[in-house]
Amino acid sequence: MKIGLNHKKNGRYEFTVWAPFSSTVSLKIVSPKEKIIPMEKDSRGYWRTAFENSLQDILYYYRLNDEKDRPDPVSYYQPEGVHGPSQAVNHSFNWEDEYWKGINLAEMVIYEIHVGTFTPDGTFDAIIPRLDELKDLGINALEIMPVAQFSGERNWGYDGVYPYAVQNSYGGPEGFKRLINECHKNGMAVILDVVYNHLGPEGNYLADFGPYFTNKYKTPWGDAINFDGPCSDQVRQFFINNALYWITEYHIDALRLDAIHGIFDSSAKHFLQELGEAVHEQAAKLVRSIYLISESDLNDSKIVNSIQNGGYGLDAQWNDDFHHALHSLLTNEQQGYYRDFGQMSHLVKAVREGFVYSGEHSHFRLKRHGNSSKDISASQFVVFSQNHDQTGNRMFGERLATLVSFESLKLAAGTVLLSPYIPLLFMGEEYGEESPFLYFISHSDPALIGAVRQGRKAEFHNFSCKGEPPDPQNVETFLKSKIDWEKRNEGSHKVLMDFYKHLITLRKTIPALSHLDKRNLFVEGLGKENIMFVIRWKDACQVFIVFNFNNSDVKIIPPISNRIWNKATDSSEKIWNGPGSLLPYELTPGSEITIRGWSFVVYTKKTNGQEEIL
Repeated sequence: MKIGLNHKKNGRYEFTVWAPFSSTVSLKIVSPKEKIIPMEKDSRGYWRTAFENSLQDILYYYRLNDEKDRPDPVSYYQPEGVHGPSQAVNHSFNWEDEYWKGINLAEMVIYEIHVGTFTPDGTFDAIIPRLDELKDLGINALEIMPVAQFSGERNWGYDGVYPYAVQNSYGGPEGFKRLINECHKNGMAVILDVVYNHLGPEGNYLADFGPYFTNKYKTPWGDAINFDGPCSDQVRQFFINNALYWITEYHIDALRLDAIHGIFDSSAKHFLQELGEAVHEQAAKLVRSIYLISESDLNDSKIVNSIQNGGYGLDAQWNDDFHHALHSLLTNEQQGYYRDFGQMSHLVKAVREGFVYSGEHSHFRLKRHGNSSKDISASQFVVFSQNHDQTGNRMFGERLATLVSFESLKLAAGTVLLSPYIPLLFMGEEYGEESPFLYFISHSDPALIGAVRQGRKAEFHNFSCKGEPPDPQNVETFLKSKIDWEKRNEGSHKVLMDFYKHLITLRKTIPALSHLDKRNLFVEGLGKENIMFVIRWKDACQVFIVFNFNNSDVKIIPPISNRIWNKATDSSEKIWNGPGSLLPYELTPGSEITIRGWSFVVYTKKTNGQEEIL
């Protein structure tokens, strides 16, 4: 059953809402002229009423049991915020992407943004003028943090309470569609971050309509969403329809599923499997490439394994282990979950397999963690050196540019962009943005604001952080998080941006780098020297990369054989503001070389396709 406002034939519309335990439900029109229209209930708890007038300027609530006026759970727009009336929306739009079929997942270079802090205006329309520069950088997939309506005007988006409504302060439905349309015209896919594990605390009225939540499971955000209890069929369909809504009405190319470890379901068919089946079926109907990308801290291969092999059949997942292994080597941090990382062997395994913890004991978790990712395809992992979580969940929101040297920033870029996995950049990373990305809210309930403040303090206990976290409610916390786009044209910032562009070009043009296949991969580490060797190949093309995570220059004999290798790029070159390379242009087997501290080098060679790789 499709609830919400649905267009019928002959200019008629139908309002449908699920409220199985309500004795009466009415449609209350509040604008342009107040009117109450009784609704009829069917045997499954769905209430309906027909509407034959124009939808223009229609604002409405549902009145429950003749006493509670509540916005539509399937509201498409909340112009007055989370407590105000829902606005009727006609989804007609002059789309110009009729020939758009999407982008292959393995070819994506993803750029994650937060709408409110990406531009001074903080709107969808303000993003559009920047698309050309992102395209020039080499970005072909824009990942947008959640846009579902949240309370106030500033929020990360994970406190959304109307999963179908586009945030009013960002520009609403029309603004979002204009952005997506322009992305597709520029050959850029759009990935939308959605939250199916919880709803935000303010303006969350779903429980007034029906058993959307259950106390059977507890989450960090309270009662879990009811995916497996009584009446859960309707709840599951609510969220599945939401995914289909974004794909169909907004032409979204992929959904990033937030924190799926907070989705609890003991059903014979897990919600995630049912969701994946529905999305992939819709993709086939639309003849477009559409993907589901999960975030999970479970290190469970089941998430992306095929249904035939006992998995959920999702398309890809974020790999936090890769980030943690890289970050701890760059910063030497050992607090919190970084306790489990910090050795070169961790990064070697992350590059070679994906998961670092695949059944080993975790000191942070005090138990064995994860299962093997050896058989997970390389194109099913998204990797990064920074993202909204790993930056914003630091007490002071420090970006990598304020934690490590310029040489280390280039090393981080090379590790991600030259990996055999799908790379993701966090807005501003490409030019070394120094402004923090802090946690911010704009709730109206004083008690809730106080609880959030205390909760943030408690979160940092494991990280032994000193001092007071910035006040998330203070507007200055939000303003400090806006990026300074103009920096990308200045000094070392421009050099770093050019370096990112160079690496993305290498990734796209060298077959051994563009081909994502762990079977065509050799990774070896020198733990004492903090050196990692990577060899990748595709047909006659081979690439040899040396990464030095040591503060000092290191002399090594590379593990290569056969013919001469030619240098393609060296992060220590003066053209990249480095100290100057000590490496030869031609690399021969058995020769000793010296690689600069916190640097990497890429060598290439062509073969007849029959030579030994090593």
